[in-house]
Amino acid sequence: MDKLEHPSHGEPLISVVICTRNRAAYLSRAIQSVVEQGWCEDQFETIVVNNGSTDRTRDVVRSFELNGRVRHEFDGTAGLSHARNTGWHRARGRYIAYLDDDAIACPGWLAAIEEAFASTPRLGAVGGRVDPIWEGDRPRWLSDDIALSLTILNWSKQPAALDIPRQYLVGANMAVPRSVLAEVGGFNLGLDRVGERMRFNGDIFLEKQIIRCGYTCLYYPKMAVRHLVPNSRLKKSWFIQRFYFQGLSDAAMRLIEEAPSWRQRLRLAFSMAAELFRSPRRVAVLILPSDDPARFKEKCSSFASLGGIAGLLGASKFWDLLRRFI
Repeated sequence: MDKLEHPSHGEPLISVVICTRNRAAYLSRAIQSVVEQGWCEDQFETIVVNNGSTDRTRDVVRSFELNGRVRHEFDGTAGLSHARNTGWHRARGRYIAYLDDDAIACPGWLAAIEEAFASTPRLGAVGGRVDPIWEGDRPRWLSDDIALSLTILNWSKQPAALDIPRQYLVGANMAVPRSVLAEVGGFNLGLDRVGERMRFNGDIFLEKQIIRCGYTCLYYPKMAVRHLVPNSRLKKSWFIQRFYFQGLSDAAMRLIEEAPSWRQRLRLAFSMAAELFRSPRRVAVLILPSDDPARFKEKCSSFASLGGIAGLLGASKFWDLLRRFI
């Protein structure tokens, strides 16, 4: 394996970016997992992008700032994509490594990032395994397919180039060359969470743009993190909402990529509705409760379709009405 030529003039090789908003209770563990990596201390920095927090986030970061390798950057414009862009714009490293504020980098995480970029030509993005930290017991109705929505990732035991979007990397554990982020324009501001508004697909859209520019997106299992699954997400109502907004986000990404006319959007929405309501059984699955993992998976898929229809029709407020009946 070739060794990367490290930057000169005191610039780090890797800038770790942790975007956070009112998650001070988890943030300390995330930062600690990075600063304790024991990897080339002069070759990485950690940037905490505070996306308008009103809790103790600033105090948490201040407790790590004494070593000079952790710094706080305030970004008052709400939005995960905006915060991620702020992170790479203010970073000094050649590679930007993203870690969620409720994730813990496993030992060897930074070393694996360096190894991946040194061994893979034209690597545009690399990410790895994401293992869950279950805050409560895993429900018996939760299938493996549905559990992926909890940011659990384990595609293979060996490194593999990914076929986006069938397989993908997640922003909770992903590294991208700063030059590539500049080339593709960073994260799209029309995707991903803004404040408490649930939205997704910013990372997948970025990966699709990277591949269109001729780069590889690589799954590298040695680049591993552990990610919190809080009790609040181990409820059927959370998954139903999660999949509804996944459908809404899929529609938003489609509108960005294809810019269909209103006639095309209506045709697509009608086709999805016809498929969703084509049989009494499909309607029953949508409405009736079930503890069967296969049936619950089908219910989540149906709510994703509802979200997709709402997204195509621009009915962003439909969830406010729908949730009253769930």
